[in-house]
Amino acid sequence: MASTSAEIIAFLLTISGWVLVSSTLPTDYWKVSTIDGTVITTATFWANLWKTCVTDSTGVSNCKDFPSMLALDGYIQACRGLMISAVCLGFFGAVFGLIGMKCTKVGGSDQTKAKIACLAGLIFILSGLCSMTSCSLYANRITSEFFDPAFVAQKYELGAALFIGWAGASLCIIGGSIFCFSIAENRTSPRRSYAYNGAASVMSSRTKVHNSVPDKSPPKHFDKNAYV
Repeated sequence: MASTSAEIIAFLLTISGWVLVSSTLPTDYWKVSTIDGTVITTATFWANLWKTCVTDSTGVSNCKDFPSMLALDGYIQACRGLMISAVCLGFFGAVFGLIGMKCTKVGGSDQTKAKIACLAGLIFILSGLCSMTSCSLYANRITSEFFDPAFVAQKYELGAALFIGWAGASLCIIGGSIFCFSIAENRTSPRRSYAYNGAASVMSSRTKVHNSVPDKSPPKHFDKNAYV
């Protein structure tokens, strides 16, 4: 029962993390920068993996898609590939997780289901690592440009999408680790053995019943001549 509860908790954690990672990919604010006036913010610059935009004080946004994938910076291409891989791995991890859980009726024996659950955990851990690497790589580029005195272009700060990606990656790694421990729990848990004594025959059962019934016949009194 404890391992089943742990698998359910792990599945909920990994699914939540996968949803967060999937929502990070199309999120707008990967990096953001503002230009402040005397009273209000005059413009907000923000960008993600697909486009760069500017929003004025009236809320009107003007966006420009990246012109060509081959002309992009290397770190953006790497982040795109890692995030897409994280989403795809999370999908397959969810499928294997459903099959490998003990509360489902597919997957075969308990040992086979434990191996499938462990495989799902490894896939989720790999998905979390892909998302973590992508967000960290993007954040490293932002911070290096921000603190570089020789960089004269527009400087950005970390956007909300990076924190969502880090949170989703952490949930995937934690849930995947719990899935991996399920195979060790299954190996250490003792199996119940049942002894089969065979079916008792009719004669033996009658003998047992006869022996179990106490003898209620009156005692016999013998005369002295009976022993002669």
